[in-house]
Amino acid sequence: MKKKKPLSRSEIMSRIKSKDTSIEIKLRKALWREGLRYRKNCKDVFGTPDICFKKDKIAVFCDSAFWHGKKYMEGERFKTNVEFWENKIKKNMARDKEVNETLKSKGWTVLRFWDEDINKHLDECVEAVKKVLAQKRNEEG
Repeated sequence: MKKKKPLSRSEIMSRIKSKDTSIEIKLRKALWREGLRYRKNCKDVFGTPDICFKKDKIAVFCDSAFWHGKKYMEGERFKTNVEFWENKIKKNMARDKEVNETLKSKGWTVLRFWDEDINKHLDECVEAVKKVLAQKRNEEG
């Protein structure tokens, strides 16, 4: 029997999804169970929010602590290819900041949840979305 060669880091990283991740699906299912209806991966909204309430102008992002810099901000550093990874994470953080500022300037409310919050405190994430939705809808009506 032939032994499989281990995947290279590049091969592993190329398999990481940018949408329909486990944390997105988990939050979406919880919101759906609450009767909340949304759009997913709205390409016509700046930053392509993972979950979007267009009428209410609420954009929800489900952020990985690794890819969006939480671990980096907490002091975790890379052991290999340091310059590449630091640049990559810093660019992601800058893009997140730009998305937040742009959407807010257009009257949107931006909610960002870390993967660990979705995994450990899903109910709190759902309640945060429901609270913002209720506030927006009270302002309108």
